[in-house]
Amino acid sequence: MGKCCQVSTMCVLCVVLAVVSVVTIVTLWTIALMGGGGGDVTALWDRYRLPTSLVPESYSVTLWPRLSHDTNSGLYVFTGRSSVRFECATETDVILIHSNKLNYTRLNNSQLVWLSAADGGAVPDILTSWLQEKTQYLVVHLTGPLTAGQKYELYAEFTGELADDLAGFYRSKYEEDGVRKIVATSQMHPTHARKTFPCFDEPAMKAVFNVTLIHPPGTVALSNGLEIDVANVTIDGESVTRTTFESSKKMSSYLLALVVSDYGHLRIRVWARRRFIERGQGDYALNVTGPILDFFQQYYNISYPLSKSDQIALPDFYFGAMENWGLVTYRETNLLYDPLTSSNRNQETTVTIIAHELAHMWFGNLVTLRWWNEVWLNEGFASYVAYLGADHAEPAWNVKDLIVLDDVHRVFAVDALASSHPLSSKEEDIVLPDQISEQFDVIAYSKGASVLRMLSDFLSEPVFVQGLNRYLNHFAESNTIGSDLWEHLQTAVEENRVSLPASVEDIMKPWVLQMGFPVVTIDTSSGEITQQHFLLDPDSNVTVQSPYKYEWLIPVRWMMNEEFQTKIFWLLEKQAVNPDMRSGASWLLANINVTGFYRVNYDLGNWERLLAQLSTDHQVIPVINRAQLVDDAFSLARRAGLLSSSVALRTSSFLSQETDFLPWQAAVNNLDYFYLMLDRTDVYQPLQDYVRKQVTPLFFHFKNTTGNWSRVPEGHTEQYSQVLSLRTACSCGLSECRTLSSSWFKRWMEEPHNNMIHPNLRSAVYCSGVAVGGEDEWEFAWSQFKMASVASEASELMSALACASDTRLLQRYLSYSLNSSLIRKQDATAVITSVAANRVGQSLAWDFVRENWNFIFTQYGVGSFSFASIITGVTARFSTPEDLRQQQGAAGFGPATLAVDQALEKTRANIKFIQNCFIFTVSIVTFSKPYFHETKMMCFLLKR
Repeated sequence: MGKCCQVSTMCVLCVVLAVVSVVTIVTLWTIALMGGGGGDVTALWDRYRLPTSLVPESYSVTLWPRLSHDTNSGLYVFTGRSSVRFECATETDVILIHSNKLNYTRLNNSQLVWLSAADGGAVPDILTSWLQEKTQYLVVHLTGPLTAGQKYELYAEFTGELADDLAGFYRSKYEEDGVRKIVATSQMHPTHARKTFPCFDEPAMKAVFNVTLIHPPGTVALSNGLEIDVANVTIDGESVTRTTFESSKKMSSYLLALVVSDYGHLRIRVWARRRFIERGQGDYALNVTGPILDFFQQYYNISYPLSKSDQIALPDFYFGAMENWGLVTYRETNLLYDPLTSSNRNQETTVTIIAHELAHMWFGNLVTLRWWNEVWLNEGFASYVAYLGADHAEPAWNVKDLIVLDDVHRVFAVDALASSHPLSSKEEDIVLPDQISEQFDVIAYSKGASVLRMLSDFLSEPVFVQGLNRYLNHFAESNTIGSDLWEHLQTAVEENRVSLPASVEDIMKPWVLQMGFPVVTIDTSSGEITQQHFLLDPDSNVTVQSPYKYEWLIPVRWMMNEEFQTKIFWLLEKQAVNPDMRSGASWLLANINVTGFYRVNYDLGNWERLLAQLSTDHQVIPVINRAQLVDDAFSLARRAGLLSSSVALRTSSFLSQETDFLPWQAAVNNLDYFYLMLDRTDVYQPLQDYVRKQVTPLFFHFKNTTGNWSRVPEGHTEQYSQVLSLRTACSCGLSECRTLSSSWFKRWMEEPHNNMIHPNLRSAVYCSGVAVGGEDEWEFAWSQFKMASVASEASELMSALACASDTRLLQRYLSYSLNSSLIRKQDATAVITSVAANRVGQSLAWDFVRENWNFIFTQYGVGSFSFASIITGVTARFSTPEDLRQQQGAAGFGPATLAVDQALEKTRANIKFIQNCFIFTVSIVTFSKPYFHETKMMCFLLKR
């Protein structure tokens, strides 16, 4: 009895203990599910945002990339160990840290990581640890909670693949002197640091990075900080070099940079393949980096924050460049410049991209946005001030004017769609890696730059810079949200007594928080001025509601005849009257120098007066506004009901007397749309006739002023005009141009090692030579592409190969884009879109993309930017119901969803353009011939 009673008592005690244990585990698990309280029952590890319970302080990371493949697996790998010190802000028994595609060594044959207290004290045991692939976490579940206010360290050992996917820590390859070489390099932005080592991979989780790289003797290792110790050591019986770097500044994980190579370098440390450095291809970058850094130090009124500035040109790199703090990475085409073979366009690209990346050293790196929903402020700002930095380095170029073509006009085309999006989004709407990648689009870069340029204009540049300096000093080495900048600019406004109709924040919110832009219409007979949301298709369904009802506070700078008005007129409502804008017999011009982000329309009488001025003395109107008049008129004509196409085409009539680049390029950009819509119709030839008539005087102007094409003009944009004259004249069939370019190309084929074509003109000549030639010309261009020792020359040839008229050659070229030994992964998008831009290649490219999308997506992508370019490129000509049906039937475009929506909307607008084609067709034929009796038949053919 007693024994039985004793056993029964013990059993009861066991049950009680078991129940307590289960309750404890369930409670711990519930806390993990709930995140320490709250209503969301989703497990912490199934959410895409990190909880705020842990705050990183510093990392110690040692990585050993193998620059030769493993004999067993055939893979290139890297091994690593890392320790992260973090503080517990609020009690938690779950540690979440990002990790993606890493294989961990189980420590003591148990857990994936080792946890210790920074002060050596006791810590909870690890209950379990695992990898949550969907949300890219390493999850560590503890037996008890971490203590708020205490600091801990998490140690891990791991292996990763040094893949050729252009993301995280990856490999790039090239051949030099017949030897194949491997570079280990990195692209952590925006969410790829987690592919290199376990880390808190969000921009607000700033920390100090202590990096050591182990690498083969004879190679050089680079990171964000200076090398403080380089030693030859033996590890696991292998002789290696170990390079340790100084601690980084406190920074976001996406700014970490790692490179192992046998490159050479120049003084400020421009790094590239040794042969490129020896040939002087890094000299220009070196020469402009110092002046640009000096400019930004003065502009921000803050010294350069780091002890060194490295820039490195990589053979394989997904983006154009990346602003890693202290070690900026570039595509070779963007950093290297060879004065013997590179064009002035290549030179401008180099200086502006360097300026863009160095601008980030302060705005983006020193002060970082809290989350990816406001990347526009980061990228838009760098895009804007890049023009200022480049202008300082090359003051004779007038490069600041080019923002109108390269950014304002460019983004108008996208932001006029109902499928556009605001500059800023809600944080909770941008959580997935694909959603983050989609933020880095033309809206963020170009609209961001355009809106900030407008802001700087109405504040004045000194006030803008003063507010910016306050902002940077206040938030140095921390994170911000967009409203923080408005607050500091407002303080500068008040200190300088700038008169504004509202606060900086209230003026900017409608531009930032709602998509699109207005068209401002001025009636010069009454002085009435109105605004409306400009949509390319007025019948498109705008499903996104705006609290501002798609109205803006609009600064209007204007002039009447030749008299500039010094005071800005603010349009604060949908409609207003300004008696000063009653122009009578004078012409009125608004949005001077296109500082405002909007289009302008006028009453017909004012359009006629502007057209008369253009035809009599076009230079009275500022050159930027001559470009604006063309771009506004053509866009207004495409949007049915705002302006007749005949007025739009008449804005291009003065071009026969024009030699400046901006108006000509604006016209060519807009006429290209006509080509896209009409080049498969009978209207194509009248359009060719009209363009040829307009460009012929420009072609002969440069023939006469350059000694029959024996030299180039002195002015930077004048050189652009010369190139434009040649390219346009050849493409529209001017016989003298085609004969000239063919003779140059054939002479080069006869003497392959003696290319006498001027670097500026090569892009136009190569394309024309391949277009009018056959397989021999194409094969010659391909052989020269494969042998090119200058990245910019290879880029010109790569584009020219897509100009072929033979569909067999284009089909072959498309197939090459799937073979990274023929076309680098970074260039595959450019090949596909270049073929799609060819009149005979569009359908080939569309079919190719549909057939190979899964391969392209899985093998070539680290983000949505290139996918968006592909979708935009292959659908640009779509203008029939059948085209639309094919688009709607194509599925599975992954992270290019936004681009697909925009392409569908453009196609619907194109279909309406064709359906309303009669007046366009009449106008084109009228301007190209003295008769248009076939117009109705042409329109019928178009509709069919």
